[in-house]
Amino acid sequence: MLKTDMLIDAKDIKSTISRLKNEEDFTLLLDITAVDYMEYPDVTPSRFAVIYILRTSNFKKQISIKAYVDDNTLEVDSITDLYFAADWGERETFDQYGIRFKGHPNLKRVLNHHQFVGHPLRKDYPVTKGQICTETEDLMDEMIPLLKRKGYTEADMEDLMMLNVGPSHPASHGTIRNFVAMEGETITACVTEVGYLHRGFEKSCETHTYSQIIPYTDRLNYCSAILNNIGYSKAVEDMLGIDITPRAKMIRVIIGELSRITDHIVCNAANMVDLGGLTNFWYIFAPRDKAYDLLSKLTGARLTNSYTRIGGLEFDLYDGFAEDLDAVIKDVEKAIEDSLSLIEHNRIFHDRTQDVGVIKQDFAISAGITGPNLRATGVAFDLRKDAPYYGYENFDFDVVVGSHGDVYDRIMVKFEEMRQSIRIIRQAMKELPDGPLNVDHQGIFLPAKKDVYGNIEGLMNQFKLTFEGIKVPKGEYYGYTEGANGELGFYIVSDGSGTPYKVKCRPPCFYSLGAYARIVEGNMLADAVVTMASMNFIAGEFDR
Repeated sequence: MLKTDMLIDAKDIKSTISRLKNEEDFTLLLDITAVDYMEYPDVTPSRFAVIYILRTSNFKKQISIKAYVDDNTLEVDSITDLYFAADWGERETFDQYGIRFKGHPNLKRVLNHHQFVGHPLRKDYPVTKGQICTETEDLMDEMIPLLKRKGYTEADMEDLMMLNVGPSHPASHGTIRNFVAMEGETITACVTEVGYLHRGFEKSCETHTYSQIIPYTDRLNYCSAILNNIGYSKAVEDMLGIDITPRAKMIRVIIGELSRITDHIVCNAANMVDLGGLTNFWYIFAPRDKAYDLLSKLTGARLTNSYTRIGGLEFDLYDGFAEDLDAVIKDVEKAIEDSLSLIEHNRIFHDRTQDVGVIKQDFAISAGITGPNLRATGVAFDLRKDAPYYGYENFDFDVVVGSHGDVYDRIMVKFEEMRQSIRIIRQAMKELPDGPLNVDHQGIFLPAKKDVYGNIEGLMNQFKLTFEGIKVPKGEYYGYTEGANGELGFYIVSDGSGTPYKVKCRPPCFYSLGAYARIVEGNMLADAVVTMASMNFIAGEFDR
């Protein structure tokens, strides 16, 4: 459906979203973004519009809401009192587009550094203009108001120890800086700064064809690159109105679930290291390496695979793939058993993980947390079940949930999800259909090499697809899949050309990190480290 579900007046944003939340059960704010229509071929009421994407509490319905912003004020009401997720969502929109949210408690940049001038996702910001940060930020402008809200006086603050954890910290898991106020060993307040990995993913998308963007998606969550390939390609395919072949669907399921396994292995292995258990790391990292050998053999790359194509896949399965995959799966199963044998009844492990870093269900929903971090709280939200695609509704597998939302639950949920992914893979391999791998559409898929070299039509088609790109119908669309860390969404605006007008990635890690500071307050410093590891933050995803 290439349209906005609801177009409203900017002055009605807060009242409309409040009604949707309270009366129609849209309890999950997935994302906030904006669109700069300055170069859009159609006339619009104003240059900028803000977009809100919501989902109901049963996770069955999703809606996108658009409101055009007054060009003179560039102001709309904040909804931070309705959803915790709006805090960072609005800050990102302000940072990238300059839209101001009245009533936001801390409207400052969140992705770009504090010395940055301008708003990089505006159409008149030059893509080649780089800005270097020369001064560090002490973050006291956030810490002092936070401590005051907690009831601390200036005299009290003098007794607190201010401490930076990261970004240059072995347990910060990728360019995350947490600035904490300590009372003894306990964190009384925490402020998080998104790190230093900025690649300009969304700006780069505006100067490349739809197909050229696929390698950029690998570098979002690089621990499960193919799941990013799948999520992006599926969104574009939905906009094109094409249905990929049954064989391509099944192979995407197989390779996607294998990628989910490798992602969970990385998370749990790193978590064990942060807990001081290096043996677990070696037990479960070895089969991950074998999985990467398989992916390298299939796609030509170990980590950043760029395997999908809009309309299908780059390569079909090679001869002997089934045997290699079976060997990898058996190694993963043994590694899971070996690792669990060390921790399931280990008193030290239980003491370090149980009742530590607890995330409550209502807070998780308000904060926009999805994936294993949400399921560990007991909420059974999984897009493979709630909004199934690629035939997931036909597979026999369980949605894994925890009960307490602590570090222990998050680790165990990932272990069990690996087992469920193995169940899916084995069923998919049994049902793998024959037939064509890619759609037969000259405006979408590159012609066979024999046609490129053998006739003028094939040569022209190759040339036009390479230089002009796939022409996607004009419109706006939000596509979503179940990534390894939660709901991975792409909000794409097309102007009808072969280059997207806008691509906004809804990364699951971004909103989890936005909630992290509140989760660790009241915990000990050592517990904050293992909490961070268990939430599986991937810097390429939230930094983009």
